[in-house]
Amino acid sequence: MKIDQNRFNHAISLFDELNREDPNREFINGKEEPKELLYAQRVTTMLKGYVSNPSEVLQLAARCQHIQRWKIERKSFPMTKPGYYQWRRSLRELHAKTAEKILREVGYEENIIDHVCSLLKKEGLKTDIESQALEDVVVLVFIENYLKEFTNKHGDFDETKIKDIVDKSLRKMTVKGRLTALTMIKLSSS
Repeated sequence: MKIDQNRFNHAISLFDELNREDPNREFINGKEEPKELLYAQRVTTMLKGYVSNPSEVLQLAARCQHIQRWKIERKSFPMTKPGYYQWRRSLRELHAKTAEKILREVGYEENIIDHVCSLLKKEGLKTDIESQALEDVVVLVFIENYLKEFTNKHGDFDETKIKDIVDKSLRKMTVKGRLTALTMIKLSSS
């Protein structure tokens, strides 16, 4: 099915408009950018380099993967493992509902909306090719752009804990994703 480029661009523009509101900022190339807008751009770029000819659904889901993530703070849930998973589920619901509203507003069909929302909720991991591709891309973006910051932020984590977190992320990936990740991770010589 051929992409209606105007409708697609309108959806992407609305996703970006919402993410531009992120009060959290990141400096890149000497310029301050909204953190989630930058994340969305990074996921899109990684997707285009990782999947040849990604579907419209996959491109839409990639662009709104963390849409308005700042609205549900981690500290609003218990600082426990179950609290972490509650927070992640709440975020997925927020992302899916926000995407659904925008996609409906710009005129997408229900089957496309449902598929995008399914990808955002991480349904079908290991069984749905696009869901798995998006998971691979998300982990690759984390490794390339956020792993160092994460380890610095969590200086209280010992090396074993960090390795465990990275290992769990890598286990969610396909063989292709893990091989790609290996080329991205620079091991120190010490």
